[in-house]
Amino acid sequence: MSTLEECQRRIKQLEEELDAERQKSMTKGRNRISEMSSEVVDSNPYSRLMALKRMGIVDNYEKIREFSVAVVGVGGVGSVTAEMLTRCGIGKLLLFDYDKVELANMNRLFFQPHQAGLNKVEAAAKTLSFINPDVEFETYNYNITTIDNFTDFMERISHGSIDKKNPVNLVLSCVDNFEARMAINTACNELDQVWIESGVSENAVSGHIQVIIPGETACFACAPPLVVASNIDEKTLKREGVCAASLPTTMGIIAGFLVQTTLKYLLGFGNVTYYVGYNALQDFFPTMAMKPNPNCEDSYCRKKQEIFKEKLALKPKEIVKEEIDDTIVHEDNEWGICVVSETSPNEENEEAESVAGLAGGLKYAYTKPASNSTAGPVVGDTDESLDDLMAKMKAL
Repeated sequence: MSTLEECQRRIKQLEEELDAERQKSMTKGRNRISEMSSEVVDSNPYSRLMALKRMGIVDNYEKIREFSVAVVGVGGVGSVTAEMLTRCGIGKLLLFDYDKVELANMNRLFFQPHQAGLNKVEAAAKTLSFINPDVEFETYNYNITTIDNFTDFMERISHGSIDKKNPVNLVLSCVDNFEARMAINTACNELDQVWIESGVSENAVSGHIQVIIPGETACFACAPPLVVASNIDEKTLKREGVCAASLPTTMGIIAGFLVQTTLKYLLGFGNVTYYVGYNALQDFFPTMAMKPNPNCEDSYCRKKQEIFKEKLALKPKEIVKEEIDDTIVHEDNEWGICVVSETSPNEENEEAESVAGLAGGLKYAYTKPASNSTAGPVVGDTDESLDDLMAKMKAL
């Protein structure tokens, strides 16, 4: 027997042994963790998470066991997203992908060289079940953009809850192409399903997440990228021998934003920001809110907009009375300290802008605005000596 054959035989033997151990671990885990405990002991995998409840951040962290989340695309962002949710104790994960693990993926997080050749969803589910056997997994190894698979995808979103009777609580888009994003957008608009879109740029130094609530916020078709709006075939854009760059750092950051927003949305703590961008070269994190396009090409999006308007019209108008404290604090203010707004007037009005401002907003997402005169005083040259300056400082 050759050395290669012996290695393959040994790998197969190890995988069988790992599968057997995994089954034992899953059975033991389910028996051990029937419910989340806040007991502070080293053997409790949820003690650090439950501390969020004890510290008043989350009212009921145990509720996370009731949620099911669909992760579409188990690549650089999706695999890390799935791992974070698994470690957080999510009740159920539905994983969608049709790619196989390749050695070229090893620059990213999560997957390992010995998994090369395996379907991503199967490899991911196997690894994740070792991390937390208390999480339920469903895997779907197919392309959601084909007609038959799209129908099944919608059915699984509609009945993907833990009881298999209700829709999933959230859909997370971690795909790397616009065709799949449009498929997810179409399904979620039709099913009235909240989802979060995510992406990393081809140069690997910027990315974003975007919360999409049908009818309330802009969907992916409301302000589509040029490649979608122009009906360009993505395949024609790819050049032979040229691939997109990818950094585990950028993908990990975007996955972190995605899961953090998921937890805030599901568990109801903090503020859910509709759009968060990231520019690694400038360490710039823009946020914004985009309203839906009344002329969106997606008919379900337009219908949901009308329904949302009707709901708003039925809500009673609240009169907010602001209490103004006229007490003067530190009237003398000998240090000359003043408080200034870090938000420009344009940024304050950004959320109120209509769809006409979307294109500019999308350009703004990854580019840090140039500093202007309101940013603060500029220190120029001086003829004074260092001793003179020190004397003035001491006098203050």
